[in-house]
Amino acid sequence: MTTVRGAAAYFESRARVYRYTWRGSVISSFLNPIMFLAAMGLGLGSLVDSGQGSEILDGATYVAFLAPGLMAATAMQSAAGDSSWPVMMGIKWLKTYDAALATPVKVGGIVVGHVAFVTARIAFVVVIYGLIAVAFGALSLGEALLASIPASLTGMAFAAPVMAYTSWLERDTGLVNLFRFGIVPMFLFSGTFFPITQLPGFIQPVAYLTPLWHGVELTRALAIGVPTTLPAWVNVVFLGAIIWAGLVLATRKLSERLVK
Repeated sequence: MTTVRGAAAYFESRARVYRYTWRGSVISSFLNPIMFLAAMGLGLGSLVDSGQGSEILDGATYVAFLAPGLMAATAMQSAAGDSSWPVMMGIKWLKTYDAALATPVKVGGIVVGHVAFVTARIAFVVVIYGLIAVAFGALSLGEALLASIPASLTGMAFAAPVMAYTSWLERDTGLVNLFRFGIVPMFLFSGTFFPITQLPGFIQPVAYLTPLWHGVELTRALAIGVPTTLPAWVNVVFLGAIIWAGLVLATRKLSERLVK
């Protein structure tokens, strides 16, 4: 079976399982943006907008600045969550990957199918986030739908490498460290809540190297028209390179672990 057909088969199997679990994720998909946009966008935003914040934010209101950043950051968090412990379960705890390999599906199909399914789920989540942003008056409908494209790409840029990272682990301790020292700091310091130019100078180069910063830049540019720091194609190439590397490394390591 080719990788494409295997990926389609694995995608279908994940979708069948998701039919029984989607309700909980939909509820959280609505509640999270409402709470974040209400507390940070409207609450804190009223203080930012009343000061000199609009000058720093290229004339945008804080809630309009925040909404696309949160879309990209939410995509990152969802992708990391779906490509960490669920992948560990597939490899070690429930051994669902062994079951998949007992069919004509190969490792490449599992990896591509997993990343494709996670990306599809992320796209659904960020569209909901965008619609909530429209309800808050942060974005127009067109802006929200446009922003969902780079936000979904951002999620894919985390789904693939996190899957690769998880495939190297023997215990889930490394996943806790990933979130503690990787995902949470990126969520806070990669431009989601404020321009990274407000960070100390020695930290800014680190922020530029994070996938989330590139995703936030693209998402915000399409949503509210603020210029990107780098040419937009650089952001796209950066995210694409990470996706490619993640797919290759995940396939290679899972092949070593699962194919006897």
